[in-house]
Amino acid sequence: MTAIGTIDRPVTHDPQKQAPMTSSTSEPKGSAAPAFTTIGANTSRQNRTREMQLIPEALARAHMSERMREANAERQAQRLVAARRMQRRAERVSLRARRALAMAVMH
Repeated sequence: MTAIGTIDRPVTHDPQKQAPMTSSTSEPKGSAAPAFTTIGANTSRQNRTREMQLIPEALARAHMSERMREANAERQAQRLVAARRMQRRAERVSLRARRALAMAVMH
């Protein structure tokens, strides 16, 4: 059984073995884009630049730097919360010491 390929699942991925795109017989002439050859597609696939090949690396690097920035911001927020907690504790201890000193002076 031979299955005819679809756009999503072509029979072959080789552009030279694929049938050229043509307009449907039910459409009037001139309504669809004209058929084209795959020569340009082949040359563009073979002529990939180094920058295009490095795009996944650049995306991964950007992703990791964003994660590092988020982690640093989270650490800074946790340090700020801890510092505020210690400050409140120190203020309470200071207030208790003042009260104890005042009580000692009055008696």
